[in-house]
Amino acid sequence: MKAKTFKAGGGASPRLQQNWDWRAASNFICGGAGGGLLFAAALLSLAGIDVRALLVAGMALIGIGLTCVWFEIGRPLRAMNVYRHLATSWMTREALVAPVVFGLGTLALLSNSTAATMCAGLAGAAFVYSQARILNADKGIPAWRHPACRPVVFATGLAEGAGLLAVSAPWIGLGLASRTGLVAGVLLLLLVRVLVWRAYIRALRASGAPTGSLRALAAIDQRVVVMGALAPALLLGVGVLGFPASVVAISAAGALAVGAGWLLKYTLIRRAAFTQGLELKHQPVRGRGVSGPAARPGWGSAG
Repeated sequence: MKAKTFKAGGGASPRLQQNWDWRAASNFICGGAGGGLLFAAALLSLAGIDVRALLVAGMALIGIGLTCVWFEIGRPLRAMNVYRHLATSWMTREALVAPVVFGLGTLALLSNSTAATMCAGLAGAAFVYSQARILNADKGIPAWRHPACRPVVFATGLAEGAGLLAVSAPWIGLGLASRTGLVAGVLLLLLVRVLVWRAYIRALRASGAPTGSLRALAAIDQRVVVMGALAPALLLGVGVLGFPASVVAISAAGALAVGAGWLLKYTLIRRAAFTQGLELKHQPVRGRGVSGPAARPGWGSAG
């Protein structure tokens, strides 16, 4: 008797996860951008520029993200239970970093100290890193558990923060030297983001992943590259020419960079998050006979 071949469909195939909705995605979108903005603002403060308004914006974004995920909890009053798993949970570590961010950010606001601002920026970067590890630790979602996912989430958080800093360029009084430094920093982070993004797509295709994940990520690939890197690079090039209105080009480049990052994270969390599905090393046979080949219904082929 021959082994029965599994077909895609039913309970065997990967399914799009429904546990994390737009509120969970908002935590990664707003929190990652907010942490990145704190880090970018801290670096800008080294040039002697007052970045207190940017610190407020960064902390507000993190607060919005955490509020969204708090409302997603089925029993919000049990939210404090998140602090019980420091040794094993990156969600716990994110929750522990958050009050440090707010504490250091408040200290920087009150003291206007460059040292305190730098500490707040580093805490913001730690918050972004914690979020990247949260996704990577979810082993039930192949698109998240892949090692190449972690640098994508971290890099886009920092790039979004730099993009928000660029958006604010018309209002923070940048001189030509500071403007040139800002443009160079944003370009570097956008380059890093697009490189790790493309490496992630290649790695996921090479190792195999649910077909739904590959399709969802492929659908935004061109927009991430063009809207998130090429178009901002052209606008940033205009921004360093020194014309009075060229700072508007920097702001527009930042808006595109942020939009591409938010699209990336929303897609990763809500549209590409397919579960593992059923995987068999070989297909069983009823009675006597030869077992069938390995089966992984609903997956794109590796290689």
